[in-house]
Amino acid sequence: MGYAYFAAMLLCGFMVASGTTAANQNSTGDPARPAEVRIGALFTFDSVIGKAVRPAIELAVAHVNSDPSILRGTKLSVLMQDTNCSGFIGTIEALQLLAKDVIAVLGPQSSAVAHVISHTVNELHVPLISFAATDPTLSSLEYPYFVRSTQSDYYQMDAIASIISQYQWKQVITIHVDDDYGRGGIMALGDALAKRKCKIVYKAKLPPGAANTTIENILMQVNEMESRVYVIHVNPDSGLNVFSAAKSLGMMSSGYVWIATDWLSAVMDSSVHGTTDVMELTQGVLVLRQHVSHSDIQKALLSKWNLTRNGSAYSMRAYDSVWLVAHAAERLLSEGNTISFSADTNLRATKGSNLQLDSLRIFNNGNKLLENVWNVNFSGVSGPVQFTLDRNLIHPAYDILNIGGTGVRTIGYWSNISGLSVVAPENLYSSALNSSTNNVQLHSVIWPGQITEKPRGWEFSYHGKPMRIGVPLRTSYKEFVTQDNGPDGVKGFAVDVFKAAISLLPYPVSCDFVLFGDGLKNPSYSDLVQKVSENYFDAAIGDIAIVTNRTRLVDFTQPYIESGLIIVAPAKEVESNAWAFLKPFTFQMWCVLGVIFLFVGAVVWVLEHRTNTEFRGPPRQQIMTVCWFSFSTMFFAHRENTVSALGRFVLLIWLFVVLIINSSYTASLTSLLTVQELTSGIQGLDSLISSSSAIGYQVGSFSRNYLVDELNIAESRLVPLNSASDYARALELGSGNGGVAAIIDELPYVEIFLSKYCKFKTVGQVFTKSGWGFVSGFVCCNQNTCTHALAFLFRISFDGTVFCCRPSQGTPLLPRTCQQQS
Repeated sequence: MGYAYFAAMLLCGFMVASGTTAANQNSTGDPARPAEVRIGALFTFDSVIGKAVRPAIELAVAHVNSDPSILRGTKLSVLMQDTNCSGFIGTIEALQLLAKDVIAVLGPQSSAVAHVISHTVNELHVPLISFAATDPTLSSLEYPYFVRSTQSDYYQMDAIASIISQYQWKQVITIHVDDDYGRGGIMALGDALAKRKCKIVYKAKLPPGAANTTIENILMQVNEMESRVYVIHVNPDSGLNVFSAAKSLGMMSSGYVWIATDWLSAVMDSSVHGTTDVMELTQGVLVLRQHVSHSDIQKALLSKWNLTRNGSAYSMRAYDSVWLVAHAAERLLSEGNTISFSADTNLRATKGSNLQLDSLRIFNNGNKLLENVWNVNFSGVSGPVQFTLDRNLIHPAYDILNIGGTGVRTIGYWSNISGLSVVAPENLYSSALNSSTNNVQLHSVIWPGQITEKPRGWEFSYHGKPMRIGVPLRTSYKEFVTQDNGPDGVKGFAVDVFKAAISLLPYPVSCDFVLFGDGLKNPSYSDLVQKVSENYFDAAIGDIAIVTNRTRLVDFTQPYIESGLIIVAPAKEVESNAWAFLKPFTFQMWCVLGVIFLFVGAVVWVLEHRTNTEFRGPPRQQIMTVCWFSFSTMFFAHRENTVSALGRFVLLIWLFVVLIINSSYTASLTSLLTVQELTSGIQGLDSLISSSSAIGYQVGSFSRNYLVDELNIAESRLVPLNSASDYARALELGSGNGGVAAIIDELPYVEIFLSKYCKFKTVGQVFTKSGWGFVSGFVCCNQNTCTHALAFLFRISFDGTVFCCRPSQGTPLLPRTCQQQS
């Protein structure tokens, strides 16, 4: 940029020094006001924007000069220079314009020219007021004299990012012109998407003025990628060539998403291109347009600009830019300041050279005029004209348009106050935001291909590679996963779950199953997870426990089976005998029951023998009656009748107690006769930890690390075991004879073990809660993005989003930067 500026300065030698200080007296006779003040206008006359803004500028100057309340007696004149769509020519034209003692320059419309000229106006203290340069980097403090009288692409790209997030697309491809305007806008889009956990997966760069063959080649390259969400940010004059090439390549059909920045709305609002041709090429496209609230002055002026429909937002910005300078100049003159220029001591003509650098002069009160520009506050045809502290126009807002059929529909709005909304922004500025007035749901959209269902935003890559799925080569508990001679090379419960899940998808998923392990012993599952994190495998399936230290390396699918650690210990069978019927109650309980029986009989006898003849007789008979009465209530109705009220009350309570005793005895005896009791010396986890007995664990399982790191059990007590037969042999030997006192393993393995060996039992409850899941690695999409390799199968909940695209190695994925995978 510095070289371009230097070259432009050298070419000043071809300029003719023109213009002198403005006359000292105006038509009102006020010696403090000049007769004329000059402003410059720099744009491409024959461009889409140029044809729209030229009549607007001329009309604005005429209106200023006819308004007696502003620039009283001073004529405002405008000098226009044509940049001819060239950065080099535009720079030269700008220098020629500045040599004519203008107090401000309207334009340029090119961000590239604005970058170069901004250095010159900084030196000459001439405000550069651009109605079309939208590159966000121009707001840098490096360019204090650059004033943007239109909206920055910073806000436009935030609006596009909101749309992409609204439709839950996570990866997009940008197509942009490779100049300051295109690069600056796409950089702002990338930042806005990152805030919403989205990503630009590829940036397709178009050379300025690219030929149709170049555009087609780039689009063919883009079409081979997975993402089908395209953001196109190009110049209005050549942008339709992109859609023409896309249509010829079949990229305007169903499944594609096209989002165009406001360059396309500028084309539609101008009369440069036929409306029918534009509509035919852009069916289903979403377009942004700078929001301009309707007003009476706007309606009155539109008819004079010879513009179609609602007029170009750029033309309205240009019209207001003229009034912006007029208001600032009026305030400058009202404060008693003069319009004068002085030579720049830094620009001295070289001796013997034809360069006339002294023709570029400093505007003496340029800093005051710039300050007045920043403080201006008036209502223009484009809405309120006022600047924020960060030197942007207030209330940035955009219309969101959808092209369909022969017309354009407004499906919503975006503003920095409300975000996405179906309510016009001006209706929200004065009211508090709430869920009823700010509905982020946009109206329905007609997408390319005349469909109304939201496109998923990705397709299969033409050059997709199958995923490498790591599978543990187990030597025990092969019911879950093992080697097979079939086409896939693996089988088992975990493999069946995986295949059943992918069979439900509406698209095929190509996988290569790669065995992990030496086949001599169970492999280390932590090493398998590590291989996934290192991208040796795209994913891993099998009986893989979801534990904390593994989730730090990779992400897991939702668990497909519950698991957890549990203790298995040896047990012995207790044989029953002829006296088993006495076991439901203890000896003490039997004694208590006998005493209660006799006591109840005695109580009933005391209450009944005076009035009831059945409780009378010889002493021996009465004793037998007492004993018989109590015990007979256990099995059948007693023979003796009770006649007293108290006797019947005691009998009622006693019968209820007898019912409870009968039920308890029957249940306990049934349990003893039908269930064989197993006993073990290990009572639970605490007793196992406190003992010094050996503990077995499965080779390759996470249980070893858990016992050592979490339970602080010495490694010397741990014995690795590989198979179910090893389990049985070690438990039978016992801790003191080269075996183990107990084994700690995951519940699914233990259930299979106990189904084969009945001499052992579980002790206590499962003391860890976990599950088995599939390991999801990350696959790099294109250049800078990595994504979950198994997001197509189960929703991965680490960020709460859903999958959106398919990576180069075979699946629709969630975004993650490539740097994060290491």
